[in-house]
Amino acid sequence: MHSFFRFVQTEEPSGLFHFQKVIAIPTKKAVKPLVEHLTPGAMKILLEQPERSCQKGRRDLTLMSVMYDTGARVQELIDIKVSDVILENPAVIVLTGKGNKTRRVPLLKNTVSLLERYITENRLDKQWKNDYPLFTNNMKNKLTKEGIAYIIVKYVESARRSSTLVPSKVKPHMFRHSKAMHLLQAGVNLIYIRDFLGHVDIKTTEIYARTDTETKRKAIENIYPDLIDSNLPDWNRDQALLSWLSELK
Repeated sequence: MHSFFRFVQTEEPSGLFHFQKVIAIPTKKAVKPLVEHLTPGAMKILLEQPERSCQKGRRDLTLMSVMYDTGARVQELIDIKVSDVILENPAVIVLTGKGNKTRRVPLLKNTVSLLERYITENRLDKQWKNDYPLFTNNMKNKLTKEGIAYIIVKYVESARRSSTLVPSKVKPHMFRHSKAMHLLQAGVNLIYIRDFLGHVDIKTTEIYARTDTETKRKAIENIYPDLIDSNLPDWNRDQALLSWLSELK
């Protein structure tokens, strides 16, 4: 509304006084939601769920590993083509994000191994399959957002049978948030995390720094001396106090 009336006041100066009153209305303050993410332990448990002895399980493991390792948005993951996967050293995946902007994201060695086996098993290493989607459903069509959400929910339910570390609701975008938080906790500079995630503005990336209270606590402990003495005398040995307490009966 503010933007609209800023525009209107330049087009219709006669109503400037009334438009200014609208613009002066303060913006409603709302509580900013915390960034939902998984701990490293919870992510490890979740990635252990797919059955590696069957082809679909291997696909799901590779898909979730790539989604976490690259911090890809769900649509970016869906749009990955075989030609976007470069496994020669240094291994990277080319992601196409918002505004059709591309970025090259490095891959860790375990994810590279999964991708090599997945591409070979599904015979995607042929030149004429370069434009094929990397991940497909049972009909060999490109996966949908709903399809990826279904895969994650399935393994969340499986993980929760043996552990409470994994929350009951895990959305696909939480993989991206989790990667960003884990990079931050590992000491990676926000500038690198911004480029890794494909953010245009560093302010978008700063939400992870505001959320990560554990990193803040460790930083404060490293910088400031411990001035507060937590050692307290044992009141059981204070005879004067014990005598006073006994008189209260």
